[in-house]
Amino acid sequence: MCGSFTMKKRAIPLVDLSEFTQGAPGQREAFVSKLGNAFHEIGFVGVVNHGIPKQLIDDFYAASKAFFALPQEVKKKYEIEGLAGQRGYTSFGKEHAKHSTVADLKEFFQIGQEVEEGEVPPEHYPPNVVVEEQPEFSKLGRQLYEAFEKSGGELLRAIAIHLNLDEKYFDQYIHNGNSILRAIFYPPITQEPASAIRAEQHEDINLITLLVGASAGGLQVLTKDNEWLEVVPEQDEIVINVGDMLQRLTNNYLKSTTHRVVNPPKEEWHNPRLSIPFFLHPRSDMDLTCLKACVTDERPLAYEPITAGEYLNERLREIGLKK
Repeated sequence: MCGSFTMKKRAIPLVDLSEFTQGAPGQREAFVSKLGNAFHEIGFVGVVNHGIPKQLIDDFYAASKAFFALPQEVKKKYEIEGLAGQRGYTSFGKEHAKHSTVADLKEFFQIGQEVEEGEVPPEHYPPNVVVEEQPEFSKLGRQLYEAFEKSGGELLRAIAIHLNLDEKYFDQYIHNGNSILRAIFYPPITQEPASAIRAEQHEDINLITLLVGASAGGLQVLTKDNEWLEVVPEQDEIVINVGDMLQRLTNNYLKSTTHRVVNPPKEEWHNPRLSIPFFLHPRSDMDLTCLKACVTDERPLAYEPITAGEYLNERLREIGLKK
């Protein structure tokens, strides 16, 4: 090699979704293989040409910053009792990781599924919370929700092919699924945290998570070698990871990787962090019984049958959002 310059190695693989959505058969096949291997090996992948408009992402970031800058008494109006944080605002210090009793250093706002009248029982889908002081926040959030849902559906089609299922296997389950768009605000750190970091190590609950680049660094993933690697998305890249529901369905073949958000160096404590993940969930009635093809002598059955709704409720209790 000439000279001493070396590029920083990526922590996670990178794929181009347009190779699957618009590519020739050979490109589609290569994409499925790359995505499947990434989800099997590390559970995380970066995606470019994902179809989510940059302007929409930027506009929702700006609207989210404006919402979290509102006075606390205004934000508290949108914290709805009994919804387990699944719609509207959740104030600072409410949520913690499954194996932790110390609350994460964050507050957040969640936007959920909206269904056509008569399609499903409406009681399964509480209405979204509209912020009167900032109607654009709710409107943009809904548009971004739909864009994420579309791109996430394409990724799940590729995963279905990788698992030797019908390409549209997941379509029936994510239509009217319980997906959540979450705007997370990590305020400036003003005093030594009580052993908490911005988000303690955890795994996601859902099928897959789609995350647009955060306003500051801190996301780290745990490798098979027990090493924490920092994930820094490039421009216009989103990060996708496997959630526990997909790991469970595939009997641990696809990997729900432990990740966390660490605090910045002390000299950067004054910098807040804003992050926008989309948690792609199926409908509550989806059966998460392990796929027969994923149960082998080398990988014996690891989980009892459960529905997505039962599993979600169990996990919401574990992380302190549901009593």
